[in-house]
Amino acid sequence: MTDAASIDRQASSAPLGLICGGGSFPFAVARSAADAGREVVLFPVRGYADPEEVERFGAPVEWIDLGKIGQAVTALRRHGVRQVVIVGYVFRPHLTAIRFDWMTVRLLPRILRALRGGDDHLLSRVASFFEEQGFELLGAHQVAPDILVPAGTLGRVMMGPSALRDARYGLDLVRALGPFDVGQGVVVAERHVQAVEAAEGTDWMLERCRELRERGRIKLPPRTGVLVKAPKPGQDLRIDLPSIGVRTIELAAEAGLAGVAVEAGGVIAVDVEAMVREADRRGLFLVGLAR
Repeated sequence: MTDAASIDRQASSAPLGLICGGGSFPFAVARSAADAGREVVLFPVRGYADPEEVERFGAPVEWIDLGKIGQAVTALRRHGVRQVVIVGYVFRPHLTAIRFDWMTVRLLPRILRALRGGDDHLLSRVASFFEEQGFELLGAHQVAPDILVPAGTLGRVMMGPSALRDARYGLDLVRALGPFDVGQGVVVAERHVQAVEAAEGTDWMLERCRELRERGRIKLPPRTGVLVKAPKPGQDLRIDLPSIGVRTIELAAEAGLAGVAVEAGGVIAVDVEAMVREADRRGLFLVGLAR
């Protein structure tokens, strides 16, 4: 009889399948897993993953289409994949823009029910589809723990007491809003909530903050306020960890904020060293806060 440990060893020795959405995070995860000695196969989603990045990575590749679950399952099995990571952004499409395969058509009633819920509900249903087909779904942080933002002050700029209070207030707010499936980021300045991330995402939320200050709708001294990011309570971290990057630092600076604070170990970053350099150059703090 095959015991659980033996099954785990077989799964981890098989190729790791990365279903790649848009952005740079899929390739950061793939590099980290490959550097750790894991064989990686990329399954980029057509229309979202960057073809040049895919080609540059140099791993075996099989492109898949959004809405064709059967195609993805067949491709994963063809490469001997047992464990799957889903990483990168995919915007929620309109159903009329998707071409379904037969497996997706059979699952369509469940997909429609999932679409009526929030993003958390939809993503948990996506995870269950793959698990029902015998795959183990892993989080990006499980195969690439080095992409998690660590605890502590990460650059030269220190967070002051007022900013720390704002950051703690923001963490409490993200947790309180979790049951409503609202975004994973907020901006707090002097204990006032300046913005809450919704469907627009972090970058556009920061653009909105910048515009509000420029128009005088929010009157604050320069370098006041904190961008706070953290996972929502009960969130499936295997699919939807919050993320930050160099662009986050740039936009936070342009929005007049004092810095960025994230939940340590709960937020991923492609290149922490590059972010630290940018934060130091801009005079912003970058901090990982323990829960």
